[in-house]
Amino acid sequence: MRLLSTLIIGLLTLHSSYSQINEIGIFVGGSNFIGDVGATDFISPNQVAFGGLYKWNRSARHSYRISAIFSELKGTDIDSEDPRRQIRGYEFNNSIMEISAGMEFTFLNFNLHNRKPVATPYLYSGISFTRFENNFFDTTGRLISQNDSSWTFGIPMVLGFKTRFIGNLILGAEVGARYTFTDALDGSVPKSDTLDSFRFGNINNNDWYVFSGITLTYTFGKNPCYCVNY
Repeated sequence: MRLLSTLIIGLLTLHSSYSQINEIGIFVGGSNFIGDVGATDFISPNQVAFGGLYKWNRSARHSYRISAIFSELKGTDIDSEDPRRQIRGYEFNNSIMEISAGMEFTFLNFNLHNRKPVATPYLYSGISFTRFENNFFDTTGRLISQNDSSWTFGIPMVLGFKTRFIGNLILGAEVGARYTFTDALDGSVPKSDTLDSFRFGNINNNDWYVFSGITLTYTFGKNPCYCVNY
């Protein structure tokens, strides 16, 4: 909390007489999991998610964006509407770290090079790289840690809305689903081939998770000459 407060105070005390081309800030929100364990609600955050992001506003309609977000995914069968899952009663937790890079497109011109009020919905997509813990369920339904971690690629699909907040601060709200290239986030697919007998669930569907939250970024930097007229 002290680090977050220091960051916000530091951003508020920065001053620039130049046009704004860069954004740096924080993401705070929640996460929920969609897979072989727990509920399958699309937007139902049950764990805290937080991280940081940077954007380079290449034009008034698109930005290059990178981010790092940390969270814990949680799934509980008792919360599912599927009677079979409720009877099974599995539950898992998995700590993840996501690094994402891609492009953000705005529906309207988001010109930060003047002091007028500005707001727009936006879409973001690209590629993500997520670290997760390797687990599996034993015959009693207990989650067993394999004491190591793996990485998986994913595709983020984010819908949001952002507006100039105060001065050089941009406030946004977004919901973003991540399709991953693994089915192992919930422990339904053990990493070791010797544990294949503990595999369960739909082998044709990979795991998803969703981040829902707000972003607060500070804009700074000089407008390069090739962007002057947008």
